[in-house]
Order: sequence, then structure tokens, then C-alpha cells
Amino acid sequence: MSTDPAPRLPIALVTGASRGIGRAIAQELGRTHHVLVGGRDPRAVAEVVRSLPSAAPFVADLASGPYPDLPDALDVLVHSAGVEDGGTVADTARETWQSVFEINVFSVADLTRRALPALRAARGIVVAINSGSGFTASPGGGVYAASKFALRALTDALREEERANGVRVSSVHPGRTDSDMQRSLTAKLGEEYDTDFYLAPEDVAATVRTGVDLPEHATLETLSVRPTRKR
Repeated sequence: MSTDPAPRLPIALVTGASRGIGRAIAQELGRTHHVLVGGRDPRAVAEVVRSLPSAAPFVADLASGPYPDLPDALDVLVHSAGVEDGGTVADTARETWQSVFEINVFSVADLTRRALPALRAARGIVVAINSGSGFTASPGGGVYAASKFALRALTDALREEERANGVRVSSVHPGRTDSDMQRSLTAKLGEEYDTDFYLAPEDVAATVRTGVDLPEHATLETLSVRPTRKR
């Protein structure tokens, strides 16, 4: 009988994993990884943990911390937590800009900084769930778009900084996706909510899987994924 130890499951930390796109990513990666399920609500996080073959909670308020301890080696870090808020520049207070950037940009930079030693040890990958708004901005959407433009700049810089360390960095830009955030945005715009014209969260998760499964010598750097049907 073999006495060799069982191989270590690769470890993936997914923020915003208690619902929507983040939960779909956690479910997808959970087929092959031990998943650290990120979220603010311990009960919602625990529900996702129970649904996965190998998982543990990573309960934290990304805007303020503190963060749980990270493993010595981390294979995948997926930044899926995000918020959408604000209106026109004329009608949006400074505090709204600050709160959106705190989650969509500052927390991404801070958690990545803390995770880099573990990611370098594993020659891992960082995946940022960005948005189509990371490329274009529309009236009334400047706050969210500005944060996603900034997130794109952050990931572009990180990719070049960590290339020599073997850490890959992917930026995934989904179009409209069936989620609580999309429902809120659609209501704000006064539009009809019709999932025939939206991606499913699982579509974004499949895109993330593509980047994660590439060999170490290849990086999916920036990818846009859009619904096939348009209004």
C-alpha cells in the first residue's frame, strides 16, 4: 500500500462569494480547489461553505478589516466583491465616491498586497472581476465606471510588477449579468429586467475557469464576455 501523502488541493480565495457571480465562481472552482469563501455575513458564507466539497469561511468587511489569516501558499485570488452607487457628477456626494472606491479599488489593492507572498509561493493567479464599465462610462454611471477604470489600471500595473515572480493577473470584464446588482441598476435606469439579454453568473464563472486552468506560461490578461443577444 502506498504511503505517499495525498496531493494538496489548490487553494482559491473568492471575495463576494456568498451570492451572484462570486458564488458561481466559488461553485465552479470548488470542483477542483479548496475554496476560502469570502463575504461579510457569516450565515451566508457558512451556507456556501456547506455546499462545497472542500471549503472554509473567510469572513471580513473588506472596507475596514481585519482579514482572517491567509495560507502560506495561495493558488487563486478572485476579487468578485463590488458595489454600484452614485448618479450624475452634479448629484453625487464625496462620501459616495469614497465608499465605492473603498470596495471596488482600495480593498482589492490591500487584500492583494497581503496575499502576494502566498501567491508568489504558489506561482498563483489573481483574477479581478471588472465590468464593461471598466472600458466605457455613460451618463449617471461615472462613479462605478471610474472605480472600474481604476481597477483596470491597478491590474495592469500588478500584472507587470509580478510577471517576474510567476504571478499571473487576469482582468475579466462581464457585460450585463443576472444578479442583485443588475436588478438594482436596471430599476435605477427604469428599464425592464429581462434575463434573455443578460449573462448568467455561471457564464462568468466559466470564463474565470478558463484563465485559472491555463498553464503557468500563459496568461489570460484581459477578456470581455458579453451576452449574445442585444436589445
